[in-house]
This record gives sequence, C-alpha cells and structure tokens, in this order.
Amino acid sequence: MLFSMTGFGKATCNYKNKKIVIEIKSLNSKQLDISTRIVGLYREKDIEIRNLIAQNLERGKIDLSLYIEDNNSQSTTFLNQNIISNYKNQIEDTCKTLNIKVPDNLIEIILQLPDSLKTESTILEEEEWLAVVELLNNAFSQIKMFRSQEGLSLQNMFISKISNIRHLLEEVELYEKERVEKIRARLEENLKSIEDKISIDRNRLEQEMIYYIEKLDVNEEKVRLRNHLNYFIETMEKEEAPGKKLGFIAQEMGREINTLGSKSNHSEMQILVVKMKDELEQIKEQVLNVL
Repeated sequence: MLFSMTGFGKATCNYKNKKIVIEIKSLNSKQLDISTRIVGLYREKDIEIRNLIAQNLERGKIDLSLYIEDNNSQSTTFLNQNIISNYKNQIEDTCKTLNIKVPDNLIEIILQLPDSLKTESTILEEEEWLAVVELLNNAFSQIKMFRSQEGLSLQNMFISKISNIRHLLEEVELYEKERVEKIRARLEENLKSIEDKISIDRNRLEQEMIYYIEKLDVNEEKVRLRNHLNYFIETMEKEEAPGKKLGFIAQEMGREINTLGSKSNHSEMQILVVKMKDELEQIKEQVLNVL
C-alpha cells in the first residue's frame, strides 16, 4: 500500500498546570528535511526529537512545532543584579562627565536595557519528557493515518492512469499493419516517379525496403512498455516506501513511449502516443508525493 508524504498530525495533553501541544506537517521532498520549533524547556531534546521523526516518517519536508499553552510555572524571571549595577555606574559616570542630572527614573531605564532581566527555565523532569514522547507518538499516528488516506487516493489514480496507457497501447496495434502498407506504397510511388531516369535492381530494392520497414518496427517498444507497466503496479502493491523507484520506472516508461512516437510515422499512432504522454505526465507529477 502506498503512503503519501503529505500529512498533518496534532496531539495535546495536560501535564500538571500546562497544556503541551505538538503539531507536525509533512510535504513531499527528495530527502528527509526536518524543521523544528521547540519551546525553550524542551530544546535540549531537539536531537532526540529529530531521531524519532526520522524513525517514524522516513522522508519528506517535516515541520514540527512543540509549544506550551497556559503555562504559569515554566520559567521564573530574576533581576540580573551584576548587570543592573554595571548599568547604574556607567549612567552615573556619564551624567557626571556631561554635567547633567541623573534621571529620577533611573531604575526604570535600566530595566529596559538588554540583559537586565534573566529567565531561568525549570529543569525538564524525566516524567514530563516521557509525556512528550507519548504525545509525539500520538502525533505520528495521526500523520501516518493521513498519509495512508492520501496514499490510497494516489494508488487508485495510478491504477487508472496505467490502465489508460494499456488501452492506448492496444489501440496502436490497430494501425500497425495499415502503417506498414502506407509506408511501402509511398516508397513505391516515389520510386516510380524516377524509374525512367535510373536503373533499379528490384531484388536489392526489396531487401532495402524490408530493412527500412524493420527499422520502424515497434514490437520491442510495446513489449518493454508493457513490462514497465506491470512492474510499476507490482512495485506499488508489494514494496514499502517505493516512491523513488516508481519515479525511475516512470522515466523508463517515458523512454519507450518517446521511441514509439519517433518510429510511428503515422498520424493516428502519433495521436495515441501524445495521449500516453499526457497520462504518464500526470503519473510523474503525483509520484513525487509518494513516500
């Protein structure tokens, strides 16, 4: 079964007097590309969180947010006395040098200067971290369910497009005999127009004509294209995370369709080839979303 790389998961839990929230968004990407926004208390666990993401989501552009709502005790703010004292001395010295009065609201001014206040985060307890890990797993379960639903839609679309290409390939056979006869007739007609001017060896001509028509034979391309179509479906149904492989198979399908078009030399066959290309292009676009 296919899984899409597109997904969303959100999980929340209450721990003591705080509400912990995790949101995970996933989009398609060639590799695993992780971006995290983690509130300060849990930032020390960033590497562990990234490892959990890699184990569970494998590939995609992953955007994770971990934050706290209604937190009254996450951190405590203190006066940074050393910094404040240093600011006070500098301001008083400056005022004395410039011969101006020291402001009456000196403390208010100092408290607005950088680093006058410091925030000390509380220590992350093991029990709280285990609650966050469980929350992460809940969010992973949600995003996997989302990916599964999207993957089923992709699988149905691929089956439909592959089936359309099969039918178009069968229609090609309707014009093959007619195409060869038209090519032979056109060559014969062109030769007749110059037959009175040059001497023609009919046996050699027949050999060359057979050789030319064989060069336009598309049976090998049809066989290979059918094999690629079968392999695409087989890979999609049996392998886990086959996105990259399906992309390679789609490229091979494109090569055979292009060769079929270049050899067709027949307007109706070329129309069928264009339709096959259109179906394949839609497959290629959506394969980029497959895990």
